[in-house]
Amino acid sequence: MSTAVPTHEFQAEVRQLLDIVIHSLYTDSEIFARELVSNASDALEKMRLLQLTEKDIFDEALPLEIRITTDETAKTLTIADHGIGMTRAELVENLGTIAHSGSKAFVNALKESGKDGAHNLIGQFGVGFYSAFMVASEVKVYTHSWRKDGEHLVWTSDGATGYTIEEVEGQNRGCKMVLQLKDDAVEFAKPERIKQILAKYSNFVTFPILLNGERINTIEALWLKNKSEVTEEQYKEFYKFAAHAFDDPKYTFHFNADAPLSINALLFAPSHNPEQFGMGQMEPAISLYCRRVLIDAKPKKFLPEWMRFIRGVVDSEDLPLNISRESMQDSSLFRKLASVVQGRVIKFLEREADGDAKKYAEFYKDFSRFIKEGVATDFENKETIAKLLRFESSLTEPGEVVSLGTYVSRMKEEQKAIYYQIAPSRAAIESGPYLEAFKSKGFEVLYLFESIDDYVVSALGKFSDKPLQAVNSSEVDLGDNNPDGQTLSKEDTETLCAWVKEKLGTRVQEVRAGKRLVSSPSMAVVPDGEMTPQMRQMMKALKNEDFGGPSVILEINPSHAIALKLFGLKDSNVELAELVAEQLLDNALMSAGLLDDTQAMINRVNRIMEQAVA
Repeated sequence: MSTAVPTHEFQAEVRQLLDIVIHSLYTDSEIFARELVSNASDALEKMRLLQLTEKDIFDEALPLEIRITTDETAKTLTIADHGIGMTRAELVENLGTIAHSGSKAFVNALKESGKDGAHNLIGQFGVGFYSAFMVASEVKVYTHSWRKDGEHLVWTSDGATGYTIEEVEGQNRGCKMVLQLKDDAVEFAKPERIKQILAKYSNFVTFPILLNGERINTIEALWLKNKSEVTEEQYKEFYKFAAHAFDDPKYTFHFNADAPLSINALLFAPSHNPEQFGMGQMEPAISLYCRRVLIDAKPKKFLPEWMRFIRGVVDSEDLPLNISRESMQDSSLFRKLASVVQGRVIKFLEREADGDAKKYAEFYKDFSRFIKEGVATDFENKETIAKLLRFESSLTEPGEVVSLGTYVSRMKEEQKAIYYQIAPSRAAIESGPYLEAFKSKGFEVLYLFESIDDYVVSALGKFSDKPLQAVNSSEVDLGDNNPDGQTLSKEDTETLCAWVKEKLGTRVQEVRAGKRLVSSPSMAVVPDGEMTPQMRQMMKALKNEDFGGPSVILEINPSHAIALKLFGLKDSNVELAELVAEQLLDNALMSAGLLDDTQAMINRVNRIMEQAVA
């Protein structure tokens, strides 16, 4: 006569807690497979450690592996391991953790904090096992402890009314979970569906995972290995797998750290930038792991937006997780981890740039936009990121670049600032009037060719305590020039400037002598706070033309032949002098990239030529 197996009933508050676990804590039911495989991996890890210290082990020869079997006909999914297994008391303690008296306190705390507080509280309870009830109407756990005197047991529950524990002979060491799938979860009895989930979440579990006899996790967790144990080909294979890439990585960064956090990371920089080819903005591709188990394939805001080109894996044992492992309990710890990784990446790129300038120049050519975006948007780290910037300059050959650090190291003793000019090309800069005085004094000028550079220098402001200053800024002061040959006196220069200002009217804010002019007759400088030429071009590209004409200061070279002739011409031929004055301004505006209407200038040039040949 059979004896009824006693049922351990769940208390009311425990049933409430189960309802939360099953229906509220996971956003995607497929997560259950990750949780159960993770639990199996933990049991195997404990078994591996016990094998080093214990001699009398039940079924000692069994391999340390995870076996998964699907049965579409029976609508079951079986997950088995040869880990440490459980005794009767351990079944109650481990699988019954949710029924401990602490659950009542949990439910009370949950009521007080509201449902949103579950993510901060649930991590105190090891209830990942109960995610099985999201997809299963019944779960059976067959087990035998690693101890030789352990019982052959099966734990059974529907996740609602309670659970039973009874003896069932013939169990191997470890645990075998059999999930009787619900009607709306029969997809998880299909091998291809389980294979997809395992490839997504559990591909780097240390122990072999066999699905219907076939090993699934064939890619090793290289980030946990010593760098000396990994070949270049293995890195390339891993990069292509993890980043879904076809190219080889330009840079591979493999590091581990124990303080301030435990971190194992394997990161890559691609060889090509798809954003250059109009393929849209790259998506972040850092996968976050905890002890080889995927936590988030694309954690939001882990690395800053400008680092979206970085690919790879970050694994940290220090992450406290909620039950679904979909968000961090301690956001400050998450930010700290992100900050450490970000800092290490910047330092790595800095070392590579200094160690192999040619290779870095190739990388920078494709990815400079990201570095510049970092300087413009990452306020806290902008000067550190700025060390990665590279520019052509007045002292480099075309195509050669210099870092800001190198620029500062070779500044003249009397030089007050880091000087730069933004223009479409090197030729446009070197054919203009702005470099003359800087070259004469031996001051290096950086050449910036992209519209984003305007934002970069504005956001950076200074580097190594040296201000960044545009050569066409009205605030540039290079001291007095001592020109050779004839020049207007100070009084005559002031008279000429006042006359030109009167004739040009509101087209200029001010007309003054230009100390930085050597061989050019005039230049237009933009007052600080006014819209730069690059900004005006961007506004035009956006079809926003309601910003009026350029507001400039016109500087005149009192030593130039045109200025000398104009001083006398203003009294002897006022009409021609006015035409020349306007032409001086338009020539200066054209050199500065600020001339909006060229037709008026062409008509004026024709009138000047008419008088010249008359």
